[in-house]
Amino acid sequence: METPLDGSWALVLGVSSGMGLAVARRLAHEGVNILGVHFDTASGQEKAEVAVEELRSLGVQAHFHNANAARAATRAELVPAFRELTGERGIRVLVHSLAFGTLVPFVPEEGTPGVSERQMNMTLDVMAHSLVYWTQDLYAAGLLRQGAKIYAMTSAGDLKVSPNYGAVSAAKCALESHVRQLAMELAPSGVAVNALRAGVTVTPSLERIPEHEELVERATRTNPHGRLTRPEDVGEAVLLLSRTESSWITGNVIGVDGGEVLTA
Repeated sequence: METPLDGSWALVLGVSSGMGLAVARRLAHEGVNILGVHFDTASGQEKAEVAVEELRSLGVQAHFHNANAARAATRAELVPAFRELTGERGIRVLVHSLAFGTLVPFVPEEGTPGVSERQMNMTLDVMAHSLVYWTQDLYAAGLLRQGAKIYAMTSAGDLKVSPNYGAVSAAKCALESHVRQLAMELAPSGVAVNALRAGVTVTPSLERIPEHEELVERATRTNPHGRLTRPEDVGEAVLLLSRTESSWITGNVIGVDGGEVLTA
């Protein structure tokens, strides 16, 4: 059975651009209040402030925090604040959309060093392990209750390889493993946990990949819909999956790619 989302709360990690912002916008249109964490420079902060005002113009509450979501100190500061803001409602939707990792080959080439231990650890910590730590702290604070939904953004890099994507690919594989484990452990509490595998989507994180133009060309040519995935497609998927109290859809990698994986 579907339940209205109006007046509920969502927390989006990586809210200031790309898929995170698209999810926040789509949920806000349904009356969902938005909590967001992002990590930006001055120019990115200005865009985030514009986004906050846009969301508030829809009649919802919106509170963004420019902080490193992968730091324990950030969670220690924000989780109590979120508990005070959300009150009895808690957090209905948690979206993990952190896209900050190293794009360096594993093996050194032509005097260029391969990926370092620090780079590898940072990539997995931000893009995978932080999902576990946020879930732990939110659950301990009583903010994840029956009917809550957790979404982690993965990609086709969980299976496919490209020259500079090794560390991020490892993070996506770890992220999907974390989703399965959390789904099993949170099932008795009625909390669903899934990974969303978007197709190739033009976002700031994609444009940082050296071979992104080739990825865009191939996906445009082969996607059965004849176009790329858009951030709005991901926002729509989150909305649809979040309308039910049921936690029976859990522990999955759900494709949001228009069938791209079928023909790529």
